[in-house]
Amino acid sequence: MIVPIGPIHPALKEPIRLKLQTEGERVVKAEIEYGYVHRGIEKIIEGQTWQKGIYLSERVCGICSYEHTQTFAETIEQISDVEVPLRAQFLRVIANELDRIQSHLLGNSTFFKSMDHETLFMHVLELREYAMDSIELLTGNRVNMGWNVVGGVRMDADERHFKPILENLDKIEEGFERTRALFAEGPALALRCKGIGVMTKKEAIKGRAVGPIGRASGVKEDYRVGHYTYDDHFDFKVIRRTEGDNYARTLTRFDEIPESISLVRQAIENIPDGEVRTPVDLKSGYAMRRNEAPRGEVTYMIETNGHLIKNISIRTPSIANMDSCAKYMIRDVPTVADAVATYATSDPCVACAERVAITNECGKTYIKKFAKGVGVNIVDGITVTEKDFLLNYEKQCCWQKNRHDRAGGSHRPVPHSGKACESAPCFLEKRSFL
Repeated sequence: MIVPIGPIHPALKEPIRLKLQTEGERVVKAEIEYGYVHRGIEKIIEGQTWQKGIYLSERVCGICSYEHTQTFAETIEQISDVEVPLRAQFLRVIANELDRIQSHLLGNSTFFKSMDHETLFMHVLELREYAMDSIELLTGNRVNMGWNVVGGVRMDADERHFKPILENLDKIEEGFERTRALFAEGPALALRCKGIGVMTKKEAIKGRAVGPIGRASGVKEDYRVGHYTYDDHFDFKVIRRTEGDNYARTLTRFDEIPESISLVRQAIENIPDGEVRTPVDLKSGYAMRRNEAPRGEVTYMIETNGHLIKNISIRTPSIANMDSCAKYMIRDVPTVADAVATYATSDPCVACAERVAITNECGKTYIKKFAKGVGVNIVDGITVTEKDFLLNYEKQCCWQKNRHDRAGGSHRPVPHSGKACESAPCFLEKRSFL
């Protein structure tokens, strides 16, 4: 039996269609159908100045928009050999970690809502408001902050606001332990979470799960480790678990919140004096940057021509996490209700996942050109360079659009002789990441 859920559903914060194959109540297979908020934002950014580009990048995601602007800015800074003032780096950390706190609380509240636990749902949203108020104190906005620019941040923080930000963090801590305990120790919730939606470490690696979703299954990557600001000036612990179930994913997000609070306090207590912005002369070149967004790895690849953005590709964490959710987490859950709750634990951001796609009727592969020798495509979820792509696949290749095989937008390459593909329809991805 096929059970469709969505695209509009009370438990889904964004439009998506879940197609569940069931045997009785048990879910044996799941597919995710995209396309309901498709905008083609990468194509829109092409040909724009960096000022317009960073404005648009913030609108890739409405939930965790901050990391998009920071990664965009750092990519351009890398191209243009710009060193960001240390004070601006600290301010970026404050904004980034406050955004992580609110995003994790929102993700867990959505999960509790899907479980029909109204009490925890409201408690968590109440805590989130303190984080949102802190973001507003720091940047002037609650959601789209307009905080980052290439070369630093748009304006200096008013240090009079640091005290109320710290007070808000104290209030989050006051209610945090009780809220976490209600979930972690509540027997009714545990029965519906532990052992449900299990994804092993091997499956998480195979599915390229990132962020708290991957770390809840034992994957160690956190891209704050290796970032020049975090490595040189801050101490924090990467939170990992091994169970890989709904319980672990929820607790991973919970347990990252105290680490983020600690990072904000470190930044405020040790913030240096100085400028917050460096003038930038945009150069011609190509660069790639990775950062740790609340949901995991965000990657920007940008090529500029000295004045404008020539090419841009964005990889967001949700596409990998949602694909992993459909392939591994939802498979074999006891009931349809558990499937919806499991989907919520993947903390999906649908707007992030849907960007640009082009259908080519002739079936010819399009490889996006960046700097010389750096064209990039995704082959069965693996990043490959143009050289590697041509070595492993014939020059002509079509993406076979198969509803059974394309859960989460994953398209399997089918090499052929260079003639127009006989199997219809052919579906090509113009953007490099997805």
